[in-house]
Amino acid sequence: MVSLPQPSLLHSAVTVPCLCCRKGKDQFDNLEKHTQWGIDVLEKYIKFVKERTEIELSYAKQLRNLSKKYQPKKNSKEEEEYRYTSTRAFLATLNEMNDYAGQHEVISENMTSLITAELTRYVQELKQERKSHFHDGRKAQQHIETCWKQLEASKRRFERDCKEADRAQQYFEKMDADINVTKADVEKARQQAQLRHQMAEDSKAEYSSTLQKFNSEQHEHYYTHIPNIFQKIQEMEERRIVRIGESMKTFAEVDRQVIPIIGKCLDEITKAAESVDHKNDSQMVIEAFKSGFEPPGDVDFEDFTQPMKRTVSESSLSNSRGDGKSEPKFGSKSKGKLWPFIKKNKSPKQQKEPLSHRFNEFMTSKPKIHCFRSLKRGLSLKLINLNTQVWSLIEGAGPEDFSNLPPEQRRKKLQQKVDELNRDIQKEMDSRDALTKMKDVYIKNPQMGDAASVDHRLAELGQNIEKLRLEVQKFEGWLAEVEGRLPARSEQPRRQSGVYEAQNASGVNSCAQDRESSPDGSYTEEQSQETEMKVPATDFDDEFDDEEPLPTIGTCKALYTFEGQNEGTISVAEGEMLYVIEEDKGDGWTRIRRNEDEEGYVPTSYVEVYLDKNAKDVHKPLQKISE
Repeated sequence: MVSLPQPSLLHSAVTVPCLCCRKGKDQFDNLEKHTQWGIDVLEKYIKFVKERTEIELSYAKQLRNLSKKYQPKKNSKEEEEYRYTSTRAFLATLNEMNDYAGQHEVISENMTSLITAELTRYVQELKQERKSHFHDGRKAQQHIETCWKQLEASKRRFERDCKEADRAQQYFEKMDADINVTKADVEKARQQAQLRHQMAEDSKAEYSSTLQKFNSEQHEHYYTHIPNIFQKIQEMEERRIVRIGESMKTFAEVDRQVIPIIGKCLDEITKAAESVDHKNDSQMVIEAFKSGFEPPGDVDFEDFTQPMKRTVSESSLSNSRGDGKSEPKFGSKSKGKLWPFIKKNKSPKQQKEPLSHRFNEFMTSKPKIHCFRSLKRGLSLKLINLNTQVWSLIEGAGPEDFSNLPPEQRRKKLQQKVDELNRDIQKEMDSRDALTKMKDVYIKNPQMGDAASVDHRLAELGQNIEKLRLEVQKFEGWLAEVEGRLPARSEQPRRQSGVYEAQNASGVNSCAQDRESSPDGSYTEEQSQETEMKVPATDFDDEFDDEEPLPTIGTCKALYTFEGQNEGTISVAEGEMLYVIEEDKGDGWTRIRRNEDEEGYVPTSYVEVYLDKNAKDVHKPLQKISE
């Protein structure tokens, strides 16, 4: 008889690995949840730092806007108020607050670059690493499960073959004990039982081999693969924890780095506060509002009980400062000097003239034009004066010479005006020098630009400088009058240029008529200003004088086409022959003539000049010359 092993014992021996695999899978699920929670914590911290940077930026922006809001506006009354020590300290506080805001911007930038950006990149790497580790774990888990399934299949096959062999053995024994069964049937049953026993032995050998292989794989799985994967996951998690701790430390260090600078800003604010000097501010107020008036004298007693003519003291406030003198005419700038706390009586003389009255006066007044050539200039000056008067009336501004102010205040205002005009002159002169250099560059390198294009702007700058110089002379005269260096304006000579006195007799007669038309036999202030503005324009009349045509000194051939767009230039075509009437005097321009009516300047580099040996006004045919 063939003895067979008991399948129930084998079955019970291989049921344990299934539970271990299930427990291992559960641990992977727990680790996956925990590592995902760690990544969520890291992302939450990144979001926290990002919101902190936004708060810092918003705070810095609000601080800058606050500092800008209270900064003094340029060219305004507020800018003058910042000469006091208290207001300068406030201005220093605003500037330091601006720097203070800058440090909060530094905090935001450092946190963004050192924490937010770095952790965001690290989270992406952490997710990839975590995904790789759990992928390896699932792969190992699937492999051990596959081995377990193969073992189960081999075991069931061995169990089935053992049962089949047992049934075949029982059938053989039954047939062998039966006397009615033929010998052939018994032999057949015996062979069948032996075959089943052989199959059971083969299944047993296969099952044994599969079992050994499974045990080896299981040992490798639980003692090598899974511990390595768990170790990598543990190291990954520890690096995450260390990284978030380092980020928190950086979070504090970023704030700590700007503390010295913030402390310096606060020290500067304290220093500015300590620089406030109340004595100095009070003295500045005294200097700013000092009037220069002399205090009034004692008021004499007036006895109303005596039937006598009342007399008034010369030093009385009710007495005018010009006894024996006529009342000042309407529009005069001389005003009685009163004590600052005494209100002035409002009289019709102090009211401003209506705008329509000024305009009618301009339209009906006879302009002082000495010749037809001065018509354009005279009208332009008159319009400029009217425009100035109109804007003064619209804006409600005071007199141009600040005669409505006390002497000391008037002197300061005039000095400020002179300094402002000198700065404007310097600015215009700098612009003119820059344009002159640009023109020289264009002349030396025509491909860089047209030198003639800046002539118009240079002429404008020259006119502006001349106008500003006249304004400076005018205000310096008023300033000298206030400071007592010059006689009064009524005694100043009305003609300040010998050229103006050399005008024709019509100009002198017109001046005499104006003098006779004045109520007091003298020029009015508007007339004197108009005369001063006409003086420098005498050279302007020379441009309208009839000039004899210049003689021809040679010919020239245009090498390039030139478009004369500016005044005084002439357009030429390439290859055109023209007459030369004036050589280049070092400014890069040559004066040419096409015919009696067309002449002008062209760049010297654009033409090829042929000068005649005998410079005479002999007009040769240009066709023959070109031949």
